[in-house]
Order: sequence, then C-alpha cells, then structure tokens
Amino acid sequence: MLRARPRARRSRYHVTYRLTRSVPAMILAGLLLVVLVGATLTYQRLDDFITATTGHHLNPIGEVVQAIEPAQGTIGYKLKHGQRVNILLLGRGGYENDAPYLTDSIMAVSIDPVSNRVMMVSIPRDLVVKMNLQDPATRTWANKINAAYEVPYTNIICCVAKQYTGRDGGGRAAEHEVGKITGLTFDKYIAVDFVAFRDMVNTLGGVDICLTTALDDYTYPNYVGGYHPIHFKAGCQHLNGEQALEIARSRHAIQAAQQSDFGRARRQQDIMEAIKKKTTSVNGFSKAPGLLSALQKNITTDMSLSDMKAIYDWGKNLPNTSIVRVALTAPQPGTEGNLLDFSDCGMGSYVSQLCPVDQSYTMIHRYLKSVLLDTKMLAEKAPIQFTNGSTSFTGLDQRITGMFDPTGLQLADPVGHKPSSKTLVLDYSGGQFPLTAKWLAGYFGAKIVSATPTNPAPARGQQTYGLVVVIGHDYALRFLGL
Repeated sequence: MLRARPRARRSRYHVTYRLTRSVPAMILAGLLLVVLVGATLTYQRLDDFITATTGHHLNPIGEVVQAIEPAQGTIGYKLKHGQRVNILLLGRGGYENDAPYLTDSIMAVSIDPVSNRVMMVSIPRDLVVKMNLQDPATRTWANKINAAYEVPYTNIICCVAKQYTGRDGGGRAAEHEVGKITGLTFDKYIAVDFVAFRDMVNTLGGVDICLTTALDDYTYPNYVGGYHPIHFKAGCQHLNGEQALEIARSRHAIQAAQQSDFGRARRQQDIMEAIKKKTTSVNGFSKAPGLLSALQKNITTDMSLSDMKAIYDWGKNLPNTSIVRVALTAPQPGTEGNLLDFSDCGMGSYVSQLCPVDQSYTMIHRYLKSVLLDTKMLAEKAPIQFTNGSTSFTGLDQRITGMFDPTGLQLADPVGHKPSSKTLVLDYSGGQFPLTAKWLAGYFGAKIVSATPTNPAPARGQQTYGLVVVIGHDYALRFLGL
C-alpha cells in the first residue's frame, strides 16, 4: 500500500527569503522609478541629478542612440542579446555615521534575460575576506567585506591600486572583493546612504508599517558616537523617515523575534513593500521633484541613465515569482545557516566575524551558479528530501535544504541517515523525474540508484517516494573544501 505523500514542509527555511529584502533593494527600485519620472521634468533638473549621482552630465543624443541600439558591452546590449547582467548594491552609513563608508548592507543582483529571472544574493557585512586592493595585488590582509568600499577613501592601508582610486574607487573595490566571494563579475554598482533612505521616506509623506511584536532597543546608535533607546509598539503605525530607518537598522532589540538579523530582515521587507506602494501611487509620481532632491546628494553609481532605463524597461513587469532571493548565512538560534560559520577568520577572537566553510569559495561559487535552476526541471515538481549520511558534518542536510529551498524545488524536511561513504540519489519514482535526478547527481557528484520502499532500507522519517539524496562523506569533504 502506497503511503500518502505529505506536503513539502518549507517554512523553517524561509529566513533566507526574508534576509535578502534589504535597504539597497528599496533604494534601487525607487531610484530607477524616480529617474524615469524625472525625465518629464526640466532638462536642467534631470541633468543635475544624473551629474550628482553618476559624475557625468546627461548626453541626450547619446541616450537616444543607446536606447535604439545599445553599444556592445552595455547593460542594454546585454539584456537585448541574452547576456547576464550583475549589479552590486551597497548601503552605507553616510556622513551622519561615525563610519560613513562602511557598507551595512551588501547585495549582489544577477539578471538572466534568457529565463527572465533575477537572483538576489545577500552577503553579510561580517564575512571576512583576504583583501588584495593594494599594489602589488599579492599583498593581502584579512578584513570584513563591509570595509572594501571604505578602503579607497581612508588611510586603512597604504598604496591602494590605481584601479580603486577616484570617484568610483570604492564601488570598484567592493565589486572586486564581493566578486571573489560570489564568483560574479559586476557590470555596475549603486551605493546609497542612510540620508537618502530617510529623506525619501519623508518626501513620500511617511510609510505605514505593521510590526508583529513590539520593538525595544536600548542601544540604538545615535549620530554622535553614543546610543539612544527606541521603542515601537506592536501593530500598524505610520512612520517618518527617521523612524523607518530605526526599524530597518535596529540590531539589539530585547524581543527575541526582533533581535536577530532575521528579525531585522523581516522589518526591511515590510518597509520595502511600503515604499514601493507609496512610490508607484499617483501621489508618489507627483512627488518626483522632491524625490530627486532627496536622492541626489546621497547616491553614488557608475550607471548611466540608459543603463537605468534598460534595467527598468526589462524588469518593470517582472512578477515577484521570477525573483529568487538567497543569502549566505551561518547557523544562529532557530536557523541552520548554509555556507558560512562563526569563527576566527584571522581578525582575532574578540571580533565578530563570519568565515566561509570552504575557504576557497568554491562551494559558494558552485551554489550561486546553480540558483536559477532550469525551468523545465522545476516543472517536473519532483518531491525531494535531503538526508545526512555523513558522520563528519552534523546538520549538513539542514544546511543544504535551506540553501535550495528558495530555488523552487519541492523539498521535505531533512532527516538523518545511516552512514554512507558515497553520495547517492535514491530514485523511488521509477524514472518519473529524469531532469531533476540528473541535475542532483551532477551537482552532488552522486550515483542514481533505483529504490523501492523497502530496498535500500529507509532511514527513520525518510520519504520513500520521489527522490532522496543521501549526502555521503565524499560530499561532506568537498563542502568543507577538503
């Protein structure tokens, strides 16, 4: 008698979805919309905005030419000819912060015009990387990734390489270091600061946010190197720019539901949706001149107006289901994490820092290359379960389930398995899901084995239908970079 198939249980792993809804994403959406709305304003007003944010005057003839037939290598050209476009989004403190160039939020956005999908990857600010921004490039030092943008504008190191100097030096330095971690080559960057975020919300007349619990943070940083307490009640409330910034930034709330990065991410998601709703309303469009002024002095980018328009035109009707949001994370209370761990990565045990499990970044690169899965494979809707047959890595099945939950795979909760030296894909379907089985075998370096509900003997709690991946000791070693 066949056992009924339980519905895939995925709620435990949705933290990665929430984590990637960060402040830069809000500002990017607003920036693109505002620039296009600004095109209806005076030429001088729009030129002032473009010059302040990109460092170049508006070239109307060139923009028209680019819109009709984009030059090879431009964002418009790539989107038109089915080539990937990668944008780095950075959120920094700005001049009101005691560390104005540190990037509090880092997100890599990869646009795939062939499949009409977007991958958004959140990179935690405490991830440590061996930076090589000096001349010669063989000189390296360990630092948090959030310092990469800062290097060209401060005296942290001597002899910054020439390519990381000048107006866009910080953006290029951040692209280089985030590129090492993700394996992505970035086309452009956008850096925004807290002032832009706050002023944008104020210009819109505030936003309405609903909190699931109260938020009390007694060590919220003020603008003079100290702290001041913030308090927000549970439920729906109207927030001005400063209040919205406080809710987005708070890291030390006394409420368990609000104190972690995951609680912070949930709040940022709500704020993003509120800003999007306000900006795209009739009232939001009428505020275009004020929005331009709010954003003009506090955004830096090397994108041209034609770049922004190309992205906007491509994605303006993109449904949310086409956006895959993932995050590089480490285990925290209530979460399993994925490709990172808390440890001493070379900055001393007294510093909060995250290290890649695989120090070569090979596993991160491989994972991010695979996030946008083949839609034909996803259409098979194969029931999948990851089980851990490795005795050397407790919780690896949970990490992998969390990694692939946002991709659209139909995943059940993971379970333990008897020890296995080799990784296997147990096919209980009789070959009903060939594309999925082939992909799993390729990604994990596994052998596909035909299985029945009794042979091989299933582990406790294991499903005996669809596809089951038994993670062996061989894959665990690769995951660890060994």
